[in-house]
Amino acid sequence: MSKKNYPDIWQRYTPRERLIHWLWIGSAALAAAWSVSALEIEWAFFADAHLQAADLVQRMWPPRWSYLPLVLRPLVETIHIATLGTMISIIFAVPIAFLAARNTTLNGATWLVGRAILVLSRSINTVIWGLVFVAIFGPGPVAGICAVAARSVGFIAKLVAEAIEEVDHGQIEAIEATGAGTLQIYSTAILPQIYPVLIGTTIYRWDINVRESSVLGFVGAGGIGLYLYASINQFLWSQVLVILLAIFVVVILSEAFSAYVRSRIT
Repeated sequence: MSKKNYPDIWQRYTPRERLIHWLWIGSAALAAAWSVSALEIEWAFFADAHLQAADLVQRMWPPRWSYLPLVLRPLVETIHIATLGTMISIIFAVPIAFLAARNTTLNGATWLVGRAILVLSRSINTVIWGLVFVAIFGPGPVAGICAVAARSVGFIAKLVAEAIEEVDHGQIEAIEATGAGTLQIYSTAILPQIYPVLIGTTIYRWDINVRESSVLGFVGAGGIGLYLYASINQFLWSQVLVILLAIFVVVILSEAFSAYVRSRIT
């Protein structure tokens, strides 16, 4: 019986794996050093950063609670912007998802079109979309709604398209055997399978949109961001704290609601 060569001391990684591991660490360190040097950071500002932070906290405290009633309406407007933008995005996201899924798209050209729409939507930040739609519709919540919808389409459609590609093809073949048309196959064999993903993704995206909508006012796209921007520009830090606390409460509530709904559909 041949004797196998076992190492005297057990090691988790082989020499080759350790070499690759350290190469990755070295590459990451070099990339970080290159980024820091390219940004030309003024390190002298870090010397009194803690003093500046303490001074800012002192300016914010105590909060100006009398300002709270004035921000309730724009706060509700922010939630409406996030909700309407998310609802509009669903209308466009579902057909785009079918276009971007390999097993439901018409051909390679339509698949490329669908994927291009996903990339375009997700590659542009919500604030940038807000600037675009403010230029089109003018300042106000309409621009904010369109910005949220434009950003959400790619997010929702991408996840739904991945779910479509993973559906059970047996159900599709069974429906096809009955002579059903394409739309009937989509509605009876595919949509029921991706329905939990669609609902869960939509709720999750709505939760994200509530947070992103809070800064759309910085570019004139409505919501509480306009009040936050004005207060910062006027150095009214006690008002800024009230607005930030109000946004924090809304975000916590939206997070709790999102988690509850997603737990019910899984």
